[in-house]
Amino acid sequence: MLTIGQLARYVGVSTKTIRVYHDKGLLDEPGRDASGYRRYDADDAIELIKIRTLAQAGVPLARIRELRSATGEEFQQALREVDEELTARIRGLRTTRRRLRRLGAGRLAPLPDEVGAHLELLVRWRFSPRWVDLQRDLWILVFATHPGQAIALFEDQREILADPALRRLFLEYDHAYDLDAGDPRLDDLARRVVEASRERYGTGDPPQLDAASEIPVLIQGMVNEASPAWRRLDTLIRDAVLGETRGDGSEFVE
Repeated sequence: MLTIGQLARYVGVSTKTIRVYHDKGLLDEPGRDASGYRRYDADDAIELIKIRTLAQAGVPLARIRELRSATGEEFQQALREVDEELTARIRGLRTTRRRLRRLGAGRLAPLPDEVGAHLELLVRWRFSPRWVDLQRDLWILVFATHPGQAIALFEDQREILADPALRRLFLEYDHAYDLDAGDPRLDDLARRVVEASRERYGTGDPPQLDAASEIPVLIQGMVNEASPAWRRLDTLIRDAVLGETRGDGSEFVE
């Protein structure tokens, strides 16, 4: 027969914890000996180990109390559910650990791995650091504000840049950053951007966007704020699209 202190040391809990389990109906309170001390037996030790194991696995005490009256099959099913939850938690903890290690190495990645790999490709394709940083910030905002559409839009962008001709067009857009807003090269670039967009999407928006999507405004707003030349490009492109819609031939006409 064990005292409460001996039982606590054997199982690895405190005597206070055992008393809490008594109060909450998880562990039957044993009778007392002639000296007034509770005395526990092997069955109590086994039951306490079960309670402690479930509690450490994150099972709420109320649920543990319910499982005391469960059948063998019900108890096994509960254990399987706990195992699945633990597996998911372990996966999440491993992901968190990888992020912590990247943070410690100065490589914090607030984006999915495939987006990070894509940004590294932009560097190898000789996009400017300014452009790469802008793309990173834009994708963070898109994934944060429109998670349901972000991955499809990203895949579309990745397919575009996999085409060497379209990639050269984006490189020109990037390098137009320092041009004067009145530079005639912007007119030619805007015309070619519109032609490439027509060829890929027709006269509509990318199919990943619904009609009420705020993503184009979000993206173009950040791009336009970065450079007067880029803002001018956006104006030229919009004028071309509106001119095509009106059918008045007014695109790129001052």
